[in-house]
Amino acid sequence: MKIAVLIGDGMGDYPLKELGGKTPLQAAVIPNMRAIAGAGTVRLVNTIPAGMSPGSDVANLSIMGFDPRKYYTGRAPIEAAGAGIAMGKRDVAFRCNLIAVEAERIKDHSSGHITTEEARPIIAALNERLGRPGLTFHVSSGYRHLLIWENGPDELVTIPPHDVLGQPTAQNLPAGARQDEVRRLMEASKPILAAHPVNAARRQAGKTAPTQIWLWGQGQRTTLPAYRDLFGLTGSVISAVDLVRGIGKLTGLNAVIVPGATGFLDTNYAGKVKAALNALDHDDFVFVHVEAPDECGHMGNLKLKLKAIEAFDREIVGPVWRGLEAMRQPYRLIIATDHRTPVAVRNHTAEPVPVAVLDGPMPDAGREAPFDEYVNNGQTSGMAFEWLKSQIGNRRIRPQKAAI
Repeated sequence: MKIAVLIGDGMGDYPLKELGGKTPLQAAVIPNMRAIAGAGTVRLVNTIPAGMSPGSDVANLSIMGFDPRKYYTGRAPIEAAGAGIAMGKRDVAFRCNLIAVEAERIKDHSSGHITTEEARPIIAALNERLGRPGLTFHVSSGYRHLLIWENGPDELVTIPPHDVLGQPTAQNLPAGARQDEVRRLMEASKPILAAHPVNAARRQAGKTAPTQIWLWGQGQRTTLPAYRDLFGLTGSVISAVDLVRGIGKLTGLNAVIVPGATGFLDTNYAGKVKAALNALDHDDFVFVHVEAPDECGHMGNLKLKLKAIEAFDREIVGPVWRGLEAMRQPYRLIIATDHRTPVAVRNHTAEPVPVAVLDGPMPDAGREAPFDEYVNNGQTSGMAFEWLKSQIGNRRIRPQKAAI
């Protein structure tokens, strides 16, 4: 039996006046997700344990079958694993965003979605001016980068910049033991970025240019049990972001790099589908993650979020489903979102999210059914990590008739 889990990051939302009281999932054209919901089952699950922040780190750990209360040590060390950066016992990893600040307020957590190619020389300049033995900046992707700091400060409260868009930087700086060291690094990055030729070119082109680094998500290295040991599964994770690739690597799954996968609307959808189906040719399991709906939610852009949701359905869900059918063997297809990123909030929220499951082959999908935040009258099926273990740990197919 083959298992495919397809995640549209941040697709969940709230009812919006602009959509006549519907959520983006309810208003979007998503025939594949609704057909899977109609032919299979659909429910709500909680991905965020009580008291934990609704970040993609916590949510994706949960939806991959791990209790974040047990395994979570911080976002950055997971991303370091995804980037292939070995951490020592005394190392602390920080997520290092290239952000844009205007009038002392956080304008853009992504600096206009600066590209990895543009960011690479900026990170090199930061290493040249601020790096030292035991403190090194590492390139990741786009605006998302990493700082590895030997004996670095760990007992800090840090805030993701996408959580405080539009707010004053001074009110959201790292706080706690050794906070001054972290704040000095962030402050020292400002003149380096201001004078960098990449940013001069972006400003000249009318693009948003990063004005400083923002350090957050710190933690010591993370360990996770292997998927093979927990579930008897081998497989791959396919994502543009190091966070999800890191969870995959830490569990012994292959982290497939797809050329042209960007984490935004211009990602290489076809390449992700091809990689997913190739993985299932020789393994049992694939986890495909698409970042774009989340980014559009952070932007507060409803039009783009609808476009991202519809692209996920059309370019990922439909082709993977057809590919599974073409294999002519039993499969389980799981469609989900990790958390909500409402466009009105521009941040993650912790409410339950929809998950659909289809056991196939399913030659006739039958009628469509809702796939949104209000299925089953809002009743949840408990925590995602407990529910998912029951789905990927139980791989015996039950005969299922198509809905009429």
